[in-house]
Amino acid sequence: MAKGILGKKIGMTQVFNAQGRLVPVTVVETGPCMVVQKKNEEKDGYTSIQLGFMEKRENIVNKPLKGHFAKAGVKPMRYLREIRLTAEESENYQVGQEIKADLFKEGEKVDVIGTSKGKGFAGVIKRYNFHRGPMAHGSMYHRRPGSLGATDPARVFKGRRLPGRMGGERVTVQGLEIVKVDPEKNVLLIKGAVPGRNGALLLVRETVKAAKD
Repeated sequence: MAKGILGKKIGMTQVFNAQGRLVPVTVVETGPCMVVQKKNEEKDGYTSIQLGFMEKRENIVNKPLKGHFAKAGVKPMRYLREIRLTAEESENYQVGQEIKADLFKEGEKVDVIGTSKGKGFAGVIKRYNFHRGPMAHGSMYHRRPGSLGATDPARVFKGRRLPGRMGGERVTVQGLEIVKVDPEKNVLLIKGAVPGRNGALLLVRETVKAAKD
């Protein structure tokens, strides 16, 4: 069964594993999530479930969303995200079902999806790891982008790596290991770093790539 859950990044810490080694982990508060909607191939063109995370005050929810949550019989949620499934996997979920951290087990591999930290406007050295020019006084070229291509096109082609806004993009980190599951607090300890600032929304799902032996 394809698995996925929404969570909130709490921060990083470190724990000792069974071998006594210190392991850096990210603390993610996952769920409880509610299944708000199910989509199928016949009606919607694809199969998925819609998960809701973090309750929201009803007086700040607009009427269409109020009706959407009322139809599912759940309280208004702050975040809604979809997880694609097969028709067989979709049968394991029901509208109104609650999903918690115990969906995963220790040692499982997961992919974590989030929005990276925004860095603001950055040059090509910071943004794309360009090499700088000579720092001598007569160089006249230190941290600039360099050549933009031939003169004949008389324009800059799309995709040229130039200074601009850095970060704030959807990032997926694949194949991270779940070190510990705390069902009572709905917390997952995931080995390594995950995208985003503390408090950011994350999607933790079953890894799409099988582990290589």
